[in-house]
Amino acid sequence: MGCFYCDKDNQLYDLMTEICKLSVSTLYLFREQTYRGRCNVVYNKHIGSLHELDDAELGAFMLDVKKAAAAVAKAFSPDKINYGAYADKMQHFHMHVVPKYIDGPDWGSTFIMNPQKVYLSADEYTAMIQDIKNFL
Repeated sequence: MGCFYCDKDNQLYDLMTEICKLSVSTLYLFREQTYRGRCNVVYNKHIGSLHELDDAELGAFMLDVKKAAAAVAKAFSPDKINYGAYADKMQHFHMHVVPKYIDGPDWGSTFIMNPQKVYLSADEYTAMIQDIKNFL
């Protein structure tokens, strides 16, 4: 079974758009934007779980997650950011950075992986990516 993060195929780009490379990961913006500003931080090497990283790799990855979350917080002013590291179906280590808003979807509950409700125009995605980059 292939890995769309490694293959960088249409399946990946149908779900998200690359924002930029970070120190040991790549930051992507989800196309589905029910949670405005939702991103994914994807470790650059193909590993299945965080326990496979040595301490230095884990530290570098968590600094990438922190940097991404700080940029999202500054760009979109969410009330909280949720994090998720799920790997039931995708065996490539990554972490979801999910801004949540008090009056928004699923406040006080777990975010939905792909609610398929909110899609934007190409110009709106471009503007969001630039907003995030401005704070990285």
